[in-house]
Amino acid sequence: MEQMHPNGRPLIAIIDTNTLSAVGLKQLLLNVMPIATIDTFGSMAELEANAPERYVHYFVAMDIVVSNRTFFYERRRKTIVLTLSLNDTSLLSDFHNLCINQPEPHLVRSLLMMVQHAHGKGQNLPPMPHVLQQKILSDREIEVMALIVQGYINKEIANRLNISLTTVITHRKNIMDKLGMKSVSALTIYAVMHGYVDINSI
Repeated sequence: MEQMHPNGRPLIAIIDTNTLSAVGLKQLLLNVMPIATIDTFGSMAELEANAPERYVHYFVAMDIVVSNRTFFYERRRKTIVLTLSLNDTSLLSDFHNLCINQPEPHLVRSLLMMVQHAHGKGQNLPPMPHVLQQKILSDREIEVMALIVQGYINKEIANRLNISLTTVITHRKNIMDKLGMKSVSALTIYAVMHGYVDINSI
């Protein structure tokens, strides 16, 4: 039976023998779904020893799915297969697939699309913690952030908003400082998850 963590957070499992890959994916998922609790397992045996039915999603390395096909096929609606190539998806067409061997912005977009599609634009997910719901940025900073995550460079943002280049750079620094973020990928996740930018515009 699918369960939540005692604190009401959805439980997600990552099963991958590649520790670095698992840790990196966990960090990205925590950015995309800050309300989730994510456990990583290095083998199928580890997962099976930890009440696997309580997880709402499994992100699983392709080789583990192939060698435990029956288990995951019965749970295919909540299984996401981690592939190393976009061509691998045809091998497990009954499953949701996520190619992890792609540039970070593309991977972030794929994860955001997956979360929004699977959870009806996020409506089926528990609400964000109150601190994450608060409006931190000014209206102008939100405008600047939206243009940053859509791929506009500082000069283009200045032209579009009719402000100086120096002002754009100042806004950019303030946005990153206020949100405690260091990358455009993290900013993209924040902007999409808070409804400031439509996923289809990035």
